[in-house]
Amino acid sequence: MDGKDAGDGKQNTGDMTQLVQTLLQQMQNRFQTINALDEMGERISELEKSINDLRAEMGAEGTPPPAGCSNIKEG
Repeated sequence: MDGKDAGDGKQNTGDMTQLVQTLLQQMQNRFQTINALDEMGERISELEKSINDLRAEMGAEGTPPPAGCSNIKEG
């Protein structure tokens, strides 16, 4: 083996290391995006539940819904 082959091996190892680091960073970014979407979905579900609870309370009290709330659909 001459010095050129050893240098190529180090270059290939460096390239492979960079590729793996890049892939790991991309995976981490995707997982962070997924987590953010999950949190947003949970917040939307909580909001829908709160809206439905308020509508149920308003219906139980016999008060008409405020203006502009008539187009909220029940989930």
